Amino acid sequence: MSDKLEIAAVARDDLGKGASRRLRRNADMIPAIIYGAGKDPQPLSIIRKDLEKCLESEAFFSQVIDVNVDGDVQKAILKDLQRHPAKDRVMHADFLRTDEKVALKVNIPIHFINEESCRGVKLEGGIIEHQALEIELLCLPSAIPEYLEVDMADVGLGDSVHLSDVILPAGVESVALSYGEDHDEAIATVIAPRGLKSDEDADDGAAPAAGEVPSAQDEAGED
Repeated sequence: MSDKLEIAAVARDDLGKGASRRLRRNADMIPAIIYGAGKDPQPLSIIRKDLEKCLESEAFFSQVIDVNVDGDVQKAILKDLQRHPAKDRVMHADFLRTDEKVALKVNIPIHFINEESCRGVKLEGGIIEHQALEIELLCLPSAIPEYLEVDMADVGLGDSVHLSDVILPAGVESVALSYGEDHDEAIATVIAPRGLKSDEDADDGAAPAAGEVPSAQDEAGED
């Protein structure tokens, strides 16, 4: 588990899009909001460099964070980030307060291990295609895993790893699988390289070798 995650914020009373725009004109600050857990929403301002530093940590996107609002530490998760459509710049951050007794939905990153030694890659010439890089889970805040590990070592060419193959910690549930087996989607597949597929297709449609006698069905098709 990562070290405790925390960020400082200042409560602000000016509301609305105009107030947020004015705050963003100050390149050092970012508008934000914290809400949930039966309490009123509270608009915030956060020092830009502090937030950008926190965003370098993968855990900041899924783990419980201590949001220090003028000395009042509130437990929350990062619920949403709004980015500038043309620039790599955060415009607004949403934090959702957590309640230790209430389960919540969180997206947790997948760490695929042993990809280089994967049987379908190393011995059978395939490549790994990822269908998902995170999984939505339902659990109490105290049970949120930092990441989920998926071992690709024994996955063969043409085989897939599904949601049901992922080992979850106690007290943690896959949201998709809670809807039934029809939602057991693949998260990674070992596929044949594009060039290899083309060669195999060409072999399937190749003409008979010299001296080979065409079948009666082939002759009928020529009439």
